[in-house]
Amino acid sequence: MSQTDNAEEPIVLPLLAAPRAEVYLVENAEELEEAVATLAAGTGPFAVDAERASGFKYSQRAYLIQIYRAGSPIYLIDPAAIAPVVDVKPFVGLAAVLSSAPWILHAASQDVPCLRELGLEAPALLDTELGSRIAGLERVGLGAVTEALLGLRLAKEHSAVDWSTRPLAVDWLNYAALDVDVLFDLWGAVEATLKDRGKYDWALEEFEATLNAQPKSAKVDKWRGMTGLHEVKDQKKLAIARELWNAREALAVKLDVSPGRLIPDASIVNVVKETPKTKPQLAGNRSFVGRASRSYLDTWWKAIEDGSNSRDLPPLKLPAVGIPNHRIWPTRFPEADKRLKMVRPLIAELGEKIGVPIENLLTPDFLRTLCFEPPVLELEAIEATLIRLGARNWQVQLTAQLILDGFVAAAEEVESSTDLA
Repeated sequence: MSQTDNAEEPIVLPLLAAPRAEVYLVENAEELEEAVATLAAGTGPFAVDAERASGFKYSQRAYLIQIYRAGSPIYLIDPAAIAPVVDVKPFVGLAAVLSSAPWILHAASQDVPCLRELGLEAPALLDTELGSRIAGLERVGLGAVTEALLGLRLAKEHSAVDWSTRPLAVDWLNYAALDVDVLFDLWGAVEATLKDRGKYDWALEEFEATLNAQPKSAKVDKWRGMTGLHEVKDQKKLAIARELWNAREALAVKLDVSPGRLIPDASIVNVVKETPKTKPQLAGNRSFVGRASRSYLDTWWKAIEDGSNSRDLPPLKLPAVGIPNHRIWPTRFPEADKRLKMVRPLIAELGEKIGVPIENLLTPDFLRTLCFEPPVLELEAIEATLIRLGARNWQVQLTAQLILDGFVAAAEEVESSTDLA
């Protein structure tokens, strides 16, 4: 018998190819009313998911909402069919029912904003993805966690489809239903794992923080984030880039199309670098591509002219906001750099020891801010600063003493090197 014959066959987990509960597609007000009544008669938490058309549409609205509760079927609610324009009024009844019990979601931070847009608010969250991170699972995607904790494979071949497409394909709806079908069992397994590893209370704090998280402030001059634009060192060319970006943004909003599908960043940056002198020259530019590159040529040419003639020239760099980038600390802020290099390995070692990713153990921005603007070297001061920055209690309890120890060691090292000099 060959060595190959002795090799163990790989374990093939059973495939959950279809939902185990009844599934109903809800496409009008009457069907929504019936779904609300059935969900209200159910018990326990709600399994919730939402599908957007990221990468296809400009808006981040929900194009499908999946809801499941014990005692009810799986409802696939089509908010675009019920309210073509985003409006909370048609969903008031659903919002009232959903506010009555916690939601189970996977990666809640991705779905909560588009659900809030429809007036749907959770009283509490149970996040199987975030819980899996805190528990220490290596892979935390829905399929991976379902395999690891439930021993089931999910049919996940439609994760990148355009959910704004109508009618929705049957196999897409099947895929969507599976996302909530497994959530009750999955949360039970995640909850048990967290409790077994003494991390359940940590997870609850993280869920509450996710629920209460505020939207990030809009970036100033978002157009500067276009890939490759950092190579442009001319104010006039930057003005052209700004006007092209603004024109693309306005058209994307009007057509509800993802901006990059109209004209990719690379096309704008290439045009900025070459700066065509005439409209025909722009039309003949082979690097200027995208579905709207020629059909809206007048729009792009006007933007180029507006940028070329603008007296409002953008500065080459924006004034620094917040603490300086930590990459320049070694030469410009050596003491802050010393603190960061002393503390970060301590936090990483702790994360490895307790099985929590370092970014979940303590937000990197919090650590950098603390290192750049340290309080007095006292434990209470470190704890108070962490709480002010937004760290959760469990994070403070685990990391504050390590941070203080690192700061003290960094100060002693700096003092020692000064004495030697």
